[in-house]
Amino acid sequence: MPVALRYAARSDVGLGRYSNNQDSGYAGPHLLAVCDGMGGHAGGDVASSVALGRLVELDGDSYGGEALRRLADSLRAANTEIARRAADDPELAGMGTTATVLMRYDRKLALAHIGDSRGYLLRDGELLRITRDHTFVQSLVDEGRISADEAEQHPQRNIVTRVLSGDPDDEPDVSAREARVGDRYLLCSDGLTGVVSEATIAETLAAGEDPAATAEALISMALRGGAPDNVTVVVAEVLEAGDPRATTVPDVVGSAAVNGTVRTAAPASTPAAKAAALARQQAPERDDDAPLVVGPPASRRRWLVRALASAVVLAILAAGAYAAWTWSQQQFYVGAAGPDVAIYRGLPQDIGPVTMSRVYERQHLPLSQLPEYSQQQVRSTITADDLADARAKVGELRSQAVACSAAGAQRPPATTPPSASPAPTRPTATRPAPTTPAPTTPVPSTPDAGCAGAVS
Repeated sequence: MPVALRYAARSDVGLGRYSNNQDSGYAGPHLLAVCDGMGGHAGGDVASSVALGRLVELDGDSYGGEALRRLADSLRAANTEIARRAADDPELAGMGTTATVLMRYDRKLALAHIGDSRGYLLRDGELLRITRDHTFVQSLVDEGRISADEAEQHPQRNIVTRVLSGDPDDEPDVSAREARVGDRYLLCSDGLTGVVSEATIAETLAAGEDPAATAEALISMALRGGAPDNVTVVVAEVLEAGDPRATTVPDVVGSAAVNGTVRTAAPASTPAAKAAALARQQAPERDDDAPLVVGPPASRRRWLVRALASAVVLAILAAGAYAAWTWSQQQFYVGAAGPDVAIYRGLPQDIGPVTMSRVYERQHLPLSQLPEYSQQQVRSTITADDLADARAKVGELRSQAVACSAAGAQRPPATTPPSASPAPTRPTATRPAPTTPAPTTPVPSTPDAGCAGAVS
């Protein structure tokens, strides 16, 4: 017998640096989804809205055996549209979004996941995470290099290795699972899991409140914990088909609702949002008999003029700094990240205390496997025209490592193993960021004699 869902979606901009909500959430009779956008003020909300706009087309029918294919195709279509939007508007370059989706069909649920938003299942009182984070830290956990508890506090836990960014290689994990009556599902952005522990999440889901109250309770906990990021949750309970408690009206929250990408009939979704709406309703109307203030006294007017002029100058300087920063974050280069080769996003030069770059992709290519000349090039950084060029340069370095390894296998073993020089940190400089891209540094196409001392 088919099943039905009782669901609710809630979202909050959080208490951190964000002035807009880059998350998008959806809950409907056949579809549950959370998308966490990234790429700055200009791009994150667009990316999550685009993805959700494609996904909601699936909420209206049960696709049977076609469910998994339809879900994967929708995410590919969203990825293609993200690429087109970024190509049409330079300000959107680098945007992307996570996507964690459940689609109901018959007595099953199709699950698709990419990024670090999470899906949880509460069954028989036990909480199970049903998604695997696509993050650098999760790869360390999978390799046994750190524990799950250490991952929660790792300084690089926010480095996401796979999202919908417009790249053809951005493929989600897709699977199917049985839907049992009484199961409770939670989809959420990392704005919740970064603040609220899994033990608390399990306790809240098991409390027996309806999905709307449960979702609001989770949002409130994140806000009490400081909520440095946008917070979005979707809570659903599996019911027998025909159960009068089943929900039928879609619930849309976050940027998709704000931007009108997907229409919603949902009320203000969080206690904070309700309080703000109530405050607006209760704002006193202007008394027409009150005296009309036409301007400040003459003694204050000159001070206001000076303050306004200063504000204009500061705004111009801030706009210039923002433009320079935006340009810098569209640059890529190859450098050393500890003992490995990595692709960095930004500029290799830091400006005073401001770090102008971060690791974009760690390549898991040890420096020690490269020729000595190439090792020095990587440590000094290899500039690239764009991300594709940076990946091409890493490909050339991999070819050198393979050639060196083959050459090393043909030589008799050395009596004393060569010592590997530790990889120094990236050089810093206090000069301002350049206004034009630096010339591209070539990568040698063949290994040099340094292979003899470089292969580990």
